[in-house]
Amino acid sequence: MKKNYTFHVLGMHCNACVVLTESELGEVSEVSSVKASLEHLSVEVTGDFGDKTAEHVARDLSGVLKPHGYTLSLLRQQHHIAWGEFRVALPIAGAFIALFIILQKLGIVNLITSSEVGYGTAFLVGLIASVSTCMAVVGGLVLSMSANFAKEGDKIRPQILFHAGRLVSFLVLGGLIGALGSAFQLGATGTFVLSFIVAIVLLLLGINLLDIFPWAKKLQPTMPAFIGKRVHGLKNVNHTLTPLLVGVATFFLPCGFTQSMQIYALTTGNFLTGALVMFTFALGTLPVLALLSFSSLGIHKKAQSGIFFKTAGLVVIFFGLFNLINSLVGVGIIPPIFSF
Repeated sequence: MKKNYTFHVLGMHCNACVVLTESELGEVSEVSSVKASLEHLSVEVTGDFGDKTAEHVARDLSGVLKPHGYTLSLLRQQHHIAWGEFRVALPIAGAFIALFIILQKLGIVNLITSSEVGYGTAFLVGLIASVSTCMAVVGGLVLSMSANFAKEGDKIRPQILFHAGRLVSFLVLGGLIGALGSAFQLGATGTFVLSFIVAIVLLLLGINLLDIFPWAKKLQPTMPAFIGKRVHGLKNVNHTLTPLLVGVATFFLPCGFTQSMQIYALTTGNFLTGALVMFTFALGTLPVLALLSFSSLGIHKKAQSGIFFKTAGLVVIFFGLFNLINSLVGVGIIPPIFSF
C-alpha cells in the first residue's frame, strides 16, 4: 500500500540539488512520486515500501543519494553556521583576490575590463561553478553515467563524448545567445539592466555558498524544474551517442552560474563573443568535472568542503560587487572606483 513520507535532506544547498534529488529518487522502483523543496530542505516521497518503517525507508533512500552527498532523516537538522571555517576561508579568498588584482594591474592577464566580463573571468567563474552548483547537477549526471558505462566495461569513450558535447554546445549555443542579443538591439539601457542582473545573480550565488543566510536560497533564480528533469532523464536513453547528447543538454541545466553567464552572453550582442564567453566558462568547469568522470572525486564528501564553499562564496561575491560597480560606472551613476 502506498504511503506518504516527508524527509529532511541534509546537504541540499541549491536548486540543482532539488532536480538531482527528485531525479534519483524518482528512479527507485518503490517510489511513485517525489517532490523536493529547497526552501524547507525536505522531500516528500510517495511509494509502496511494504512493512518497512519510515526510518528504514529513509536509510534505504539515503543510500541512493549518498554518492551525491545527501542524507535523509526524519528529524529536521538545526542550521549550524560554521563560523570557524571563515578563519581559513577569508585569508585564502583574500589571497586569491589580491593575486587577481595584481595580475590584472601588471597586465599579465586581462581577466576583466572596466566594463565587461573578460574571458579569464568567465573561466574563473566556471572553475568555481564546477565545485558548487554545477558539481551538484552536472556532477550527478557524470557520476550516474560513469557507473552505468563502467558496468559494461566502457570507461573512457562515454566520458570523452560527454565533455566534447558539453564544450561544443556551450560554444554554439553561447554564440546563438550572443546573436540573439544583437537582434534585440539592447542598447545602453538594456545592456545595463542585464549586466545589473548578472551582478545580482552572482551576489546571491556567493551569499548562498557562504551558508549563513538560509532564506537567500529561495531568491536564487533557476530554469523551470521540468527542464532539469528532462535533461536528467536523457541519461537513461540506451544509445551509443547518449553521453554526447547529455553533454549538449547540460547547457540547459539549472546551474545559477551558467545562467548568469548566459545573460552576459546575451548582452554582448555578438555571436563570436557570446560563443567564446560560454566556451571559456565551460572550459573552466572541465578540470573538476573531468576528474569527477575518471575518479571518485567529490567535494561534497570531503571534510573541508565547508571551507571550500565559503572560500568560493567570498570570491564570487567579489566578482558580483565588481560587476555591479562597473555596471553603475558604465551608465554614469557613480564615478570609476577601480583603476584597471
